[in-house]
Amino acid sequence: MLGYLGRALSLELSAVQLYSTQAKLVESWGLGEPAERLRHEATEEMGHAERIIGRMLALGAAPGASQLRPVRLGSDLLQLLQHDHAFELELVKLYSDATRYCARQGLNDDRLFFQTLMEEEQSHGQELVEWMRRLTEPNDRQMSRT
Repeated sequence: MLGYLGRALSLELSAVQLYSTQAKLVESWGLGEPAERLRHEATEEMGHAERIIGRMLALGAAPGASQLRPVRLGSDLLQLLQHDHAFELELVKLYSDATRYCARQGLNDDRLFFQTLMEEEQSHGQELVEWMRRLTEPNDRQMSRT
């Protein structure tokens, strides 16, 4: 259980770093609205990290993220979003694995904790897919960086 929480904390803090860095990059491209949206994503991921820290403390464990992932950048907004989507899928897989583990162990509260995080990350992933779809629609070619 603590192993899943530790990995989750590392990934969530990596996501905060990823979205924060991308927000600054996109802002430097003059894209204020996408930068703000990425900042919002960073805030949501920080909320996940805080919930994980709370769960670890409740279990009597000192929180510790083992390692942050390097940030993957791109040359345009679409590339950034593709990296973000892949990252969200990794989070979903971790939470899915943790949910199954907790179900097998009869840890219902922990199962619900991970299941909720999984559903939130699935929602993030769906939002990213929709954003990428809008960027690639022919009518939006003029605004392909927003």
